[in-house]
Amino acid sequence: MEVWGMALVKVRQPLRPFTYEVKDLAPDEVLLRVLACGVCRTDLHIVKGELPLVKVPIIPGHEVVGEVVETGSAVQAFQPGDIVGVPWLGGTCSECWYCRRGKENLCDRPEFTGYTRHGGYATYIVARAQYCFRLPVEQYDPFHLAPLLCAGLIGYRSYRMVPEEAQVIGIYGFGAAAHIIAQVAIQQGKTLFAFVKPQDEEGVRFARSLGVAWAGYSNESPPQQMDAAIIYAPVGSLVVHALEHVRKGGTVVCAGIHMSDIPSFPYRILWGERVVRSVANLTRRDGVEFFEVIRRYPVRTHIRVYRLEEANQALHDLDAGNLTGAAVLKVWAG
Repeated sequence: MEVWGMALVKVRQPLRPFTYEVKDLAPDEVLLRVLACGVCRTDLHIVKGELPLVKVPIIPGHEVVGEVVETGSAVQAFQPGDIVGVPWLGGTCSECWYCRRGKENLCDRPEFTGYTRHGGYATYIVARAQYCFRLPVEQYDPFHLAPLLCAGLIGYRSYRMVPEEAQVIGIYGFGAAAHIIAQVAIQQGKTLFAFVKPQDEEGVRFARSLGVAWAGYSNESPPQQMDAAIIYAPVGSLVVHALEHVRKGGTVVCAGIHMSDIPSFPYRILWGERVVRSVANLTRRDGVEFFEVIRRYPVRTHIRVYRLEEANQALHDLDAGNLTGAAVLKVWAG
């Protein structure tokens, strides 16, 4: 079968039309007809060369919603016609020190959808079945589901790293991930402060529309000390800002796969048992838990839909900050 997609052929260059052939599936693989694929900031980091490339051409996209067309001989969990999701984590070795201890997100020999395996900016995708998720299709259409496969999952994993007793939480960078997890946190009774880039008045309005207690610019001080903060924007200086405004014992979670360097800062703002930690990828357990959570605490993803051939425009709009919410590619496969 011939697959058509938009591929990265050379870093820092626009994606180009690309085709490849799918032959025999491995026993643990599934072939999916792509219905929708979210556009993630990690895709942008890959295209801009901010993450080291393993191979080119590579088709990006790891927020994939697709319909099962064919299954490998060992696949029992899915059958043709099922609607499933394909996330960033596309495979692990199951043998390294991390995998053996249930930390597959830190696997030494991982596979990543849209990075080491062809992704969802295409008409079809081949994925390892055990790394795909069943989706709440009774609640959400494919376009609103797509951002949940990374923005939602990473948002959830970063939120889980905030101590449960934290009640006042700051969120830096109010984009795809933040607007999803904010809805969950608010329904759970948390008080949220949203920080957007300076002069982004639309971002402030968007955050307020979702029910945050306060919204302002990232160079402003919140109305009170915070118990914790999650940083979704890839800006290292925000770590310093967050540390200055979390109380003693507070936690600052860096949620991105790529961030600019953190500038030096005085030890006094870290002292007091404050904690800074990063988030690396996700586990399959995160996915199972997250989709259970949003059945209990429904969310609505705010999206802008593009055609597959408009992938470069979607990436440009994301890079330029022209989006509130998430960009999603609408894919048609015959």
